[in-house]
Amino acid sequence: MSKEYINMETPVIEMRDIVKKFGDFVANDGINLTVHKGEIHAILGENGAGKSTLMNQLYGLLKPTSGQILVNGKPIEMNNPRDAIAAGIGMVHQHFMLIQPFTVTENIVLGTEPVKGVKLDMATARKNVEELSQRYGLSIDPDAKIEDISVSMQQRVEILKALYRGADILILDEPTSSLTPQEIEELIVIMRNLTRDGKSIIIITHKLKEIKAAADFCTIIRQGKYIRTVDVEEVNENDLASMMVGRNVTFTVDKPEMEAGDVVLDVKDLHCNDYRDVEIVKGLNLQVRRGQIVGIAGIDGNGQTELVEVITGLRKGSSGQILVNGVDVCNKPPRFGFDHGVSSIPADRQKHGLILDFSVEDNLILQNYEEEPYSKKGIFRRDAIFSHATESIENYDIRPQNSERRPAGTLSGGNQQKVIIAREVQNDKDLLIAVNPTRGLDVGAIEYVHKYIVEQRNKGKAVLLVSFELDEIMSLSDTIDVIFDGKIVASMPGKGANENDLGLLMAGGKANG
Repeated sequence: MSKEYINMETPVIEMRDIVKKFGDFVANDGINLTVHKGEIHAILGENGAGKSTLMNQLYGLLKPTSGQILVNGKPIEMNNPRDAIAAGIGMVHQHFMLIQPFTVTENIVLGTEPVKGVKLDMATARKNVEELSQRYGLSIDPDAKIEDISVSMQQRVEILKALYRGADILILDEPTSSLTPQEIEELIVIMRNLTRDGKSIIIITHKLKEIKAAADFCTIIRQGKYIRTVDVEEVNENDLASMMVGRNVTFTVDKPEMEAGDVVLDVKDLHCNDYRDVEIVKGLNLQVRRGQIVGIAGIDGNGQTELVEVITGLRKGSSGQILVNGVDVCNKPPRFGFDHGVSSIPADRQKHGLILDFSVEDNLILQNYEEEPYSKKGIFRRDAIFSHATESIENYDIRPQNSERRPAGTLSGGNQQKVIIAREVQNDKDLLIAVNPTRGLDVGAIEYVHKYIVEQRNKGKAVLLVSFELDEIMSLSDTIDVIFDGKIVASMPGKGANENDLGLLMAGGKANG
């Protein structure tokens, strides 16, 4: 049994009985949060549980419907992020808010640049940034452009940006979603350095292993309600998972042995450029067979995004072939690939996966709205569309229930992802491309998604899995291909793969074995 969190010191953050309503929908229903100086406090909850809504109120992006926020014992009204920053609160969002062509220094001091007379004093700014980075062990190159540095370095820039503005309390939203195992370890060291200096850190994360590795305490919320706050040392991952979803969760993927069949996807000597017109995929070769899941492991920025975009028709390749069942789909429109057997769960659900203003029921038939039973002689059959949506919502645990006619943009990120997965799996194509399919999902939802991906493989479909979650790559993949600098640099069986070796290969090194 875990103990409740009790500390007699004045908390740096208190959120008391926070209620947040959007019309009739209650996103936060009397939630309490207490954070003390020098601790790492995790916020854990299912998709749509209200975690981000709660933190957006703490950072001034939303105003509570009722309840009270106290900082260092004093009630504060957070009308906007400026109020939060003035109170010593900084937030590092999951999607970094950096200006790509600017340097590290320019991004950190943006809006608060030192001046000498009427000119910006960038020499002093650079010196201040260097001193700050050295103080907290956040090694960066102050002169590098954001577009040229790794995701983990960009994260350090975001943290330094908050510290530069005087933050004593840091909110980190899904901070490890795009990092290698080695980079995650480095981030945990950085967080510990910050707390030793008296900073307090709140992390929103779905990764139970990282809560155990980094957090001191964890507050669990479920369906908008406060469940409890626990001492992380006194609970295990199963305890956290069951408190979060209200039932026991299975972490192992039931995947029977299968012999791979014919080649469905055959990528031959593919080259393509990124948005800067710089070559990023450099002669890549890849095959995926029927009844096989091939996982692509790699650090973001090594060409996997561009590879998927070329396969799905969203980007032009400069040379090479992409054969799907023997038909070259390279440089063809997305519809051509879909009609020849390609289905995809895209990396950016809001940009490429959904039309946010459309209803859930319409998003579920985006690619086949012209087909029966959804339309007949050019006229929509709304009863069939609604019935299909109702069944999908139930089968794929899309929340809230009865959301068929709600705009997809009103759902939480995790539930938006479930809408896409429901649609693409039910399209029943020969090739399913899944890019970070469980990003932003809780462990209960991940269990469902993994089941459906493996189900496609068991039906004899070919599955290309691109994920930054190494646990996901290792548990689902029959074969793991490591991508680095635009090429597949290693291939190995998924069974028995070593996380440390994969991390080294992803960073351009060699496996210890």
